[in-house]
Amino acid sequence: MRTRLKVCCMMAVAEAREAVAQGADAVGLVGTMPSGPGPIDDTLAAEIARAVPPPVASFLLTSFHTAEDIAGHVRKVGASAVQIVRHIEPREYATLRHLLHGVRIVQVVHVEDAFAFGLAQDYAKLADALLLDSGRPSAMVQELGGTGRAHDWSVSARIVAGVDVPVFLAGGLHAGNVAEAVRQVRPWGVDLCSGVRTDGRLDAGKLAAFVAALTGTPASGRP
Repeated sequence: MRTRLKVCCMMAVAEAREAVAQGADAVGLVGTMPSGPGPIDDTLAAEIARAVPPPVASFLLTSFHTAEDIAGHVRKVGASAVQIVRHIEPREYATLRHLLHGVRIVQVVHVEDAFAFGLAQDYAKLADALLLDSGRPSAMVQELGGTGRAHDWSVSARIVAGVDVPVFLAGGLHAGNVAEAVRQVRPWGVDLCSGVRTDGRLDAGKLAAFVAALTGTPASGRP
């Protein structure tokens, strides 16, 4: 099975085009967050979303936690999928489905400890897909992604084996560890941000190396 590639933290249309050219199945647009890299304003996010060619998906990462606010954010940007980066009340999903026809809903589960397994099972009944990340929603200043840290992949592997929806793996992935991460976890897709950025910009060389490691093919030789 081919592992899908989602490249997050797009900061410009040119970055999205580079990611697509290197084989990304989806690009991520980071909205306002309490911490972490890559947030852009909604106007730029909408511009990038419009520039993403089908069938590549545009994911809006939102930190809103009510259905009305999440739906309003998605409509403003025009993304094809929404990635909810904080844990929200399950009852919000029914309203969100009503408000967002045709928009895929991806729920982030932060793997802080083994408790994430039960949480993932609950969200798998509601969301179209899950994304396992290494944030710390319980921290005084919430970390909701972009930490550059890997988490306990054994928990992630258990989640993948125990749910019936696609699962993305995120958190500290780079060219040096993605092959082992995929071997251990068997995710439907992988998501990365800091592992392919240098000085805040998408690094085409790092992305090429990551794609080569993910696919088991020689690097493209892009600069």
